Amino acid sequence: MYGTTAQLPEDTERTAFRRAEKRYKLYKPPNPKSRKKQVSSLTDLSEVIDFNVVLESFRLNGVTPPGISRFDCPGFHRPVFCFDDRPGFYFIPGALSIEEQSYWIRESLQTFPQPPNRTNHTATYGPIYELFSAVENQKVLIQVEGLSTDVKLGLSSSENSPQSSRYLFSEARMVASKGEACKSVAASVLLRKLRWSTLGLQFDWSKRNYDVALPHNKIPDLLCQLAKKMAGPAMPADNEFQPEAAIVNYFGDMLGGHLDDMEADWSKPIVSISLGCKAIFLLGGKSREDSPIAMFLRSGDIVLMSGQARECFHGIPRIFTGDESADVSALLSQFSSEERSSYRGLH
Repeated sequence: MYGTTAQLPEDTERTAFRRAEKRYKLYKPPNPKSRKKQVSSLTDLSEVIDFNVVLESFRLNGVTPPGISRFDCPGFHRPVFCFDDRPGFYFIPGALSIEEQSYWIRESLQTFPQPPNRTNHTATYGPIYELFSAVENQKVLIQVEGLSTDVKLGLSSSENSPQSSRYLFSEARMVASKGEACKSVAASVLLRKLRWSTLGLQFDWSKRNYDVALPHNKIPDLLCQLAKKMAGPAMPADNEFQPEAAIVNYFGDMLGGHLDDMEADWSKPIVSISLGCKAIFLLGGKSREDSPIAMFLRSGDIVLMSGQARECFHGIPRIFTGDESADVSALLSQFSSEERSSYRGLH
C-alpha cells in the first residue's frame, strides 16, 4: 500500500524525508514575464493513502490494505486506523462533524489569538486584541508612539485593550485625515500572515521551551473535553488525558519535517486536529533517512502520536487550495459570504 520510489541522481544528497517533501510540494509557476520557460507537471498522488477510501473499503468487506490495521478501542465509537510499522500512530478519519469543524475554525480565528495567548505577531507588535473584528471592520494597526494627542484619543481601544499598548487599531481614513505619518499595517494582512497561536502554557519559540512565567489562561474547557475524548485510543486503560498546552498552526503553504520534542513527558499523546483545506501529511521514522508514509488529511480528521510515534519526523509538504481539490465545499456552506471574505488566504 505504501513504499518508496526510484531515487533520481540529483536527489542522492537529500534525505528520504526531504525527497518526499520535494515530491509532493506545490511549486508555484514562475512570473509570466520571466524569461524562464514555464514547466507544468501534475503531482503523482497514486501512493498517497486516502483513509476515506480505507474506511469505505473496511465497511464494505471488513478488510484493510496491507500494512494498515483497524484499531479496536473499547468505548471509543469512531473508526481508528494504524500502521503496523509505526506503533503509537493513530488516524481517526472524519472525527468531527461539519458543525464541529465550523465552530472550531471560528474559535481558531476569533478567540484563540486573543491575549494573553501569544502569536507570531506578539514579538513585533505586542498583544493584539480583537484582530478578527478589526479585519471585518477594515481597520489598520497603528504605532501609537509619536502621534499627537488628538489622534491617540481617536484610536480604538476595547475593554481588554489597554491604552498603554504600543499599537492600536484605527480606521485608516481617520489617521490619513489628520495628515500624520505613522507606521501601520492592515488588519487583513496581519490575519493573512498569522502562523501560530499558543493556548494554555505559553511556548517560548526563542528558547524552544514552555515558559510558566508568561501570563496565560487555561485551555478552554470544550477544547480540553474534545482532546480528552479523542486521545482515548492512545491512552492506557483507566488513564485520562490532561492537556496543558496547545499550539494552533495556521498554514500558509507547508510545514517542514520536524519532531514535537519539547515536552518533558513523552508518554502522553499529541492530539492533532485538522481544520480547513485538504493536505498531505508525511509520517517518517526516527531518522530523516527513513522513507515517510504519505497520507491525505482532511478537515475533521484527527491524528494521535504517542509512544514510539512521538520520535517520528512528520510534516505537511502540500496544502490543496483549489475549489475542488481542497474538499471544503460542505464546510464553506457553514459560513457567511462576509466570513469567507475575511478567511481568504487562510488554509
